[in-house]
Amino acid sequence: MKEGHGGGYQKLSEQKTLSEVLEVAVSFEKVAFDFYSSMVPKVSKNIRYLLEELAEEEEVHYNTFTGLKADPEVLKQLQEKIQTPVEDHKFSDYTHLPEFKEDFDDQAILQYALGREDSAMKQYQELADNSPDGPLKSVFQFLAYEETQHKKELEKKYYELINQGGPSSI
Repeated sequence: MKEGHGGGYQKLSEQKTLSEVLEVAVSFEKVAFDFYSSMVPKVSKNIRYLLEELAEEEEVHYNTFTGLKADPEVLKQLQEKIQTPVEDHKFSDYTHLPEFKEDFDDQAILQYALGREDSAMKQYQELADNSPDGPLKSVFQFLAYEETQHKKELEKKYYELINQGGPSSI
């Protein structure tokens, strides 16, 4: 095989530094906080409490990531490259606030939130799997669990909404 051919370049292009990963994660969590906070006054009382809770938790995630930037153990790892998660492009798409028309409803908000939480859950799990041992790996593991819990709560509320008070658990 000729030099420069094969899968080497593609494999390298599918990697990011932990610094790049951290920047995207910070942006993702900030947008999540902004999204949930901005939707609270626009949704029915039926799901308002859930969006308030999610906003608070996403703010904690944002603060966790921004705090990690000063951690000496994290600083040592920031230039290490890891495999880019399969969900990376989809995850990055959620770093921008969506535009909802004025006629959106609770179901549309929940559908969007479910997609966001599902992408985050998968992204953080894969980042945890690919990261070297240390504080970032631990945070990614924790956030994968947190986002899984968010998704479960959203699924439960979505099921109740579309079934007009159906079973309270899925």
